[in-house]
Amino acid sequence: MLEVLEFVAALAALIIIHEIGHFIACRIFKIEVEEFGLGFPPRLTRLFTWRNTEYTLNWIPLGGFVKPKGENDPSIPGSLAAASPWVRIGVYLAGPLSNLLVAVLLYAIIISRVGVTDPNRLNEVMITGISASSPAEQAGLQVDDRILQVNDVVIDGTEKLQQAVYDSLDKPTTLTIQRGDESLEVTLVPRSNPPEGQGAIGILMGTPFVYVNPIQALPMGAVATYDHSAALLSMIGQVITGKADSEEGRLVGYKGMFDIYSGIRNSDSTSSGYPAGVEVMGFFTSITISLGLLNLLPIPVVDGGRILFALPEILFRKRIPPKFENAINFVSFALLILLLIFINLQDFINPIDLTK
Repeated sequence: MLEVLEFVAALAALIIIHEIGHFIACRIFKIEVEEFGLGFPPRLTRLFTWRNTEYTLNWIPLGGFVKPKGENDPSIPGSLAAASPWVRIGVYLAGPLSNLLVAVLLYAIIISRVGVTDPNRLNEVMITGISASSPAEQAGLQVDDRILQVNDVVIDGTEKLQQAVYDSLDKPTTLTIQRGDESLEVTLVPRSNPPEGQGAIGILMGTPFVYVNPIQALPMGAVATYDHSAALLSMIGQVITGKADSEEGRLVGYKGMFDIYSGIRNSDSTSSGYPAGVEVMGFFTSITISLGLLNLLPIPVVDGGRILFALPEILFRKRIPPKFENAINFVSFALLILLLIFINLQDFINPIDLTK
């Protein structure tokens, strides 16, 4: 039950952050906000009213919403729909950009916890993860041990280590390691037929890291967010063109997301090589990037579609008739609801394969 509550709370927080972006933009551009809702209707209760905005608590806890004054009616003075196209675009962009900004911050925190490769120690090999019941675990090896030698072979890179271990399969093998300020020797037997996903001695390896604080990691967080976004957009393109594997490019609903979250949350952080909580944080970083980018797609009813409708007013000085825009958004909203129902049903009928 706690796992479900954690998932719902984190997902709702990311959606609320999106809506806070819209809310702040409305305040900046002096667009009145009639309601800021926590959760989705029906309404449970009104919490309070501040600066002409009702703050409400609603029954469906998966997110929130902002209701600007006259969102779809340009005849109302001071409404969002009556604002200039640049103002409307600014309000629509603010939600997705808030999600992407959160991704930058989350990636910066992840990088500060995991560390970055030390450019001065690229030839050193460190243990970054150990598989359960493996020769490495049985021999007492630990994460962050540095491997100096395998028998008489000096290790100056991962390829050298792999070759030395391969040459010693099924034979007692001595590893010289550095642990802190100590130099130790351990003996183990590399396996010629290890379990799937494990190597001969059952370790994950990498080069030593240096640690940076979250502020120093912000530029790297921005680069990681950009790379992640580019990869996601590329995947969307492959899905549209039919080049992506059906399972790889599959959309998932709430149950599918929860199944992925549960698998990550319950995984052994020691065997993965990452500090506890980092993979969960990475999962929600992926979710917030997805929220931001999907809302920027030029699809009616989402932010990107509303931006698309505002562009003719800028380019041709002629606004698309509001009745036509509202009709398109209404139909698109109905189709979107049907798509969401289908996706969520698929999660139950054909659960995602977490082994891939």
